[in-house]
Amino acid sequence: MQNQAQSSSIVTNVTDPSIQIVECKTKAERRQLIDFQWEIYKGDQYWVPPLISEREAFYDKTKNPFFEHSDVALFLAKRSGKVVGTIAAIHNKNHCKHFNDKTGFFGSFETIDDFQVAKALLDTARNWLKERGLDAMRGPATFSANEEYGLLIEGFDSEPQVMMTYNPRYYLPLLDQYGLKKVMDLYAWWASTERCKEVIMGGRFERVAQMAMKRNKFTIRKADMSKFDEEVEKIKKIYNKAWLQNWGFVPMTEHEIDHLGKNLKQIVDADMVFIAEKDGEPIGVSISLPNVNRPLRKAHPDPKTPELWTLLKYLWYRRTMVNSLRLIILGVLPEYRMAGIDAAMIYKTLQVTIEKGLIGGECSWILETNDAMNRVIQYAEPTLYKKYRMCEIAIDANRDAA
Repeated sequence: MQNQAQSSSIVTNVTDPSIQIVECKTKAERRQLIDFQWEIYKGDQYWVPPLISEREAFYDKTKNPFFEHSDVALFLAKRSGKVVGTIAAIHNKNHCKHFNDKTGFFGSFETIDDFQVAKALLDTARNWLKERGLDAMRGPATFSANEEYGLLIEGFDSEPQVMMTYNPRYYLPLLDQYGLKKVMDLYAWWASTERCKEVIMGGRFERVAQMAMKRNKFTIRKADMSKFDEEVEKIKKIYNKAWLQNWGFVPMTEHEIDHLGKNLKQIVDADMVFIAEKDGEPIGVSISLPNVNRPLRKAHPDPKTPELWTLLKYLWYRRTMVNSLRLIILGVLPEYRMAGIDAAMIYKTLQVTIEKGLIGGECSWILETNDAMNRVIQYAEPTLYKKYRMCEIAIDANRDAA
């Protein structure tokens, strides 16, 4: 009876009477939110279905450390009893504290191609944020910059790399019509193995990396997975300091970093993790992940299929189907920047890409305004092949879009 009572949270201030907004209060309703993705991406050759258990844990307040400091409300949009859209309203309290602002977020945004449905969802999220004293709504972010972040706006003709977002083309026009405006674009760069070979054979990049290590007396080594917890502690010393001044970055808590490390341990390849050290102390880190999206998509998780069977297929396909990597973290302590450490770690990553016989690698995401990092990355002569967008709207802006 308790679940029945919890599930009756219905939002009534929706302009289209055919649309009902229901707040997810039960595990069953959260499962509806997860399962709805299969309706939106049915037949899409590039979408990578998530593991149900992973998404359930992500939305579980007892398992995701994000909920230790922030609040989230999940909503379903229904028409004639059928789910037609989903959204999360996110009060990231650590963001507000760090930036001393009143910005809220929306994420987990999925909808049919219907503006009235999108509007009902976005209005609901804005109202929820307004009730908490926030004055702007930004997104999509599920739930923060440390997870899925931004809306894909360019580069729909290839599969997403691990932990990168993917969405239908019509989402951007819906958000535009609603009044959400660009606040920042995020870049994804691609370097094919052929390009990596050309760069390395040219020698210029290697000379830059070698000269930097010699002149500034630092070393670069691979991570030691037999000392995983110790390596995570070293990365902690770098992570929050290295990105502290970046737009949108909020320092992670100790628990969040440990939780992320535990999750990544399942897919990380030690050959793709580099730690720069000076006098035995960590000063920089580079982490690339094998693109496990390919075998995961081939295994095709499905709400109707037992997950054990999906996992067995995934492990089988992973042996041969991982053919690229994503450079997900590249950071140097502020006092050691401009010393060539980031260039040297990129060079090491190019070498790994070649040695493992991959087709190439992605470096993402990079703020469009991060000129220094974008210049360093271009040493590898990559292609800017995908763009993602963060949008924002004032909480009290006009809501009368047609």
